[in-house]
Amino acid sequence: MNRKFISKSNRVLRKVLNSKENLDIIQDFIEAFLEIEIKEIKLNPYLETKSKNLPAEENFGIVDVRITVEKDEELNIGIQFIDGYYAQNKMLLYYAQVHSNQVEYQDNREITKTSTINLLDFYYLKSSGYFNKITIPSKAENEIELYVIELPKFVKPLGKIQNKKEAWMIYFCGESEDKVEEVLKKFDKIKKLDNLLENYWENEVME
Repeated sequence: MNRKFISKSNRVLRKVLNSKENLDIIQDFIEAFLEIEIKEIKLNPYLETKSKNLPAEENFGIVDVRITVEKDEELNIGIQFIDGYYAQNKMLLYYAQVHSNQVEYQDNREITKTSTINLLDFYYLKSSGYFNKITIPSKAENEIELYVIELPKFVKPLGKIQNKKEAWMIYFCGESEDKVEEVLKKFDKIKKLDNLLENYWENEVME
């Protein structure tokens, strides 16, 4: 995995991405992996505030957003890194956190479908593909929807980078400096994130 994420990945990315100024990065990432076009994206700002009151083992999440897609359908999206301990529990607990916290928005929005994107730096599912969707039946109107990205299963392309999904995977995996540099030259949202991370680590102090 890209060494800029190694230390407490959720915490680091939450600090650099949870602002209205950086929602374009989140939008680019979601559009690349879910293959949708986002018409509007809003930050659900409570995540960082709540994380301060959670013990380390429950400190989930990078960002939680409400998006509007075609036909004005609204979706609630959460993104998190997961380490190798209790992965299934962490996926379900994070989903529950993101979905149930909709009642705290205080802007009269309706409760809507939630999906989470879970990034793993280890092998987890039996599928050979690095990107999978898990759906779990629910008594509620919408089934539980979990997307799983397993970084070790990604095979970097030998030729040109074909799309944003490949570009994001190359950046997250960080194994080939030449390919990462190619990504940073061609994909401005990933370059913006890289600059934010560089600035974060240059100014980080011990807490």
